Amino acid sequence: MDVPRAHHPGGTISNFSDKRIPDINEPRKKIQWGNLWLFALIFLLAGFMSEVARTNDWITRRPFNLFENFYRFGSLVFGGGDILIAMMLEQYVFRSKSQFMSAEELLTGAGIMRAMPGPTFSVSAYVGGMVMRSLGPGYQFLGCIIAPVAIFLPSMLLVLFFFPIWNNLKKHVVIYRALEGINAVVVGVMWAATIFLFISIPVTWYNVMIMAATLSLLCFTRLPSPVIVVACILAGALM
Repeated sequence: MDVPRAHHPGGTISNFSDKRIPDINEPRKKIQWGNLWLFALIFLLAGFMSEVARTNDWITRRPFNLFENFYRFGSLVFGGGDILIAMMLEQYVFRSKSQFMSAEELLTGAGIMRAMPGPTFSVSAYVGGMVMRSLGPGYQFLGCIIAPVAIFLPSMLLVLFFFPIWNNLKKHVVIYRALEGINAVVVGVMWAATIFLFISIPVTWYNVMIMAATLSLLCFTRLPSPVIVVACILAGALM
């Protein structure tokens, strides 16, 4: 799922609009180049250590692999948790041939995490723990820590770097108009991730019924998300 490349056509197309840029009188902000270099250094070092640990079959290779995977997810993901779950599904279910977890385990955990505050943090901790569970409770707890830290670290570094750049670039009409197309592409990527997740769900009558009932509850009622999640868990246990 090559998400970042999809933004370029959307930003180009929306530049043909006649939307005017508002007057922005803000002083130019100083760019923190050190944050970008630190981000790139960690990205390269994580990839290098992960590959060395894998090729040399280190006993402790899995924490290195886990950090690299989640740091890469945090560096590339656009569109929030739905895109992230699709990338985890590809990495830990399809690519590993269910070595770490099944699609049902990942999607069930992701659904439960939606009922909790900070779903990205919760899903990352859950998947990190599941990936390390075969190594024992200590490694499983370590996985629950490594995954959230690794996935939020790129965002923290890149936001501190790009915020001053954005304040400088948004004064240009080409960049300002491109935002409409970029936003539209992000929505399209989120729809694609949703379809990707649906493909991994077995098509059975009770799965279809649960999905339809859940969608109806979300659209036509004001039931809190935790109540819907618990109801789906109970329905799954009974069936």
